[in-house]
Amino acid sequence: MKVLAKMSQFVNKTFALWVVIFGIAGFVFPEIFKQIGPWIAPLLGVVMFGMGLTLSPSDFREIFRRPRDVFLGILAQFTIMPGGAFLLCYALDLPPDVAVGLMLLGCCPGGTASNVVTFLARGDVALSVTITSCTTLLAPVMTPALMYLFASQWLAIDPTAMFMSIVQIILLPIAAGVFVHKLLGARIDTAVAALPLVSVLAIVLIAAAVTAASRQQLMNTGLLVFVAVVLHNALGMLFGFLVAKWSGMNLAKCKCMAFEVGMQNSGLGVALASVHFAANPMTALPAAIAALWHNVAGPMLATVFQNWRDDDEKASFFDRMEAACKTPAKAAAAE
Repeated sequence: MKVLAKMSQFVNKTFALWVVIFGIAGFVFPEIFKQIGPWIAPLLGVVMFGMGLTLSPSDFREIFRRPRDVFLGILAQFTIMPGGAFLLCYALDLPPDVAVGLMLLGCCPGGTASNVVTFLARGDVALSVTITSCTTLLAPVMTPALMYLFASQWLAIDPTAMFMSIVQIILLPIAAGVFVHKLLGARIDTAVAALPLVSVLAIVLIAAAVTAASRQQLMNTGLLVFVAVVLHNALGMLFGFLVAKWSGMNLAKCKCMAFEVGMQNSGLGVALASVHFAANPMTALPAAIAALWHNVAGPMLATVFQNWRDDDEKASFFDRMEAACKTPAKAAAAE
C-alpha cells in the first residue's frame, strides 16, 4: 500500500503530463479511445466518490467561521466564469457548439485541483476546500440554471435532465463516499492515500475519449478553442484575485480566490457534454482542453504566488531569521 501511495503521489504531481500523453494517444488512436465514450459519466462518478471519501465536517466549518468569504467565493465562481464565457463567445464569434461547450465549462463548479494549487501557492487552503465543496454541492441547481440562462440561444437546453445528470454524476457518488467513510472510519484512510492515482487515471481516460471523439473538429478549430479556454481561465484567475483584494481579503485569501474562480471541474463539463450534446462532439472540447490547461496554468501561477507575501508575513519571516541567527550567538557567549 505504501508503494501504491508513492505511485499515487508521483502521478498526481505529473498530472498535466499524463493528460498530454493520453490526449495525444486519443488523437493518434481514436478508434481505441472512442470506446471509452459511454463510460465518461461513470468515470467521473468514481472521481466524485473519491472526493466523498475525503470529506469531513471540518471541510464545511469555514462556512460558520467566515461566512462572508465563503459566500463571496461562491458568488464569484457562479458569476465571473459564466459571464466571462458568455462575453468570449461573442468576442471570438465562436461556432454554436463550441460556444455551448465554453458556457458549460464556465457554469461548472470549481475543481478539486484548485485546493492542491492553493496549497502550493501558500494560499488559504481551508477556504479553498470549503468553497470547492460548496460549489460542487450547489452544481445540480446552479449549472443547469446558468446554462438555460446563457446557452439556450445556441442549442436546446433541458435544465431538468441536466439537474438529474449532475445528481447522478456528483451528488450520489459523493454521498456514497461520505457514507462509506463514516461506516469504515479509520480503516479506509489507508486506501484514501491511493485515491489520486484512481482520479488521475479516470480524468486522463476522459480526456483521451473526448479527443478521440472530436479528432476531426479539433484539427479544424482546435486553435480557436484553445485560445478561448486560455482567455477564460486567465479572466477567472485575474478577477477572482481582484474581487478578493477589492473586498479587503488578505493575500492568502486572494491567492485562494484566484484558483477557486479560475479552475473549473472540467471533468463534469466533459461528462455533461457527452451525455446531453452527444450529437455535437465539439461541445466537449473546451472542457477537455481545460483539463490540460488548468493544470498547467495553475501550478505556473502558484510558482509566482509562492514569493508573494503580505507585510505581516514578511515581518514574521525576518523575525524568525533574526532569531535563528541570534540563537547560535547566545550559545557561543554562554560557552
